Amino acid sequence: MKVRDVMSPEVDVLRPNDTLQTAAQLMADLDAAVLPVGEEDRLIGMITDRDIAMRVAAEGRDPQQVTVRQAMSSDVFYCFEDERVEDVSEKMDGWWIRRMPVVNRDKCLIGTVSLGALTSFPTQR
Repeated sequence: MKVRDVMSPEVDVLRPNDTLQTAAQLMADLDAAVLPVGEEDRLIGMITDRDIAMRVAAEGRDPQQVTVRQAMSSDVFYCFEDERVEDVSEKMDGWWIRRMPVVNRDKCLIGTVSLGALTSFPTQR
């Protein structure tokens, strides 16, 4: 089974020039702790609720003035849609992450996959 078979194609994406206020509001609306950051259909980073807390609360900055680009991590773990579910599950377990962006071979963001979705299907070896 491939990641494309279990991923969620609905992806809420932040833009790098969005404010952290916008990011925090979207996270609250979605009840999400992490969101991908995209530019021209490309995945360029990830931002977490912790990133926002560290850039706003800890540094005493205005969330309406700080951009997502200023707070996001550009080192992103991702997987390809045609990777095997078992392989991606092992990677996520090793990286200690629960949700990962899914890209096609052109590295365009096409979905997300959760560790729960990967492990809820029996392996077919």
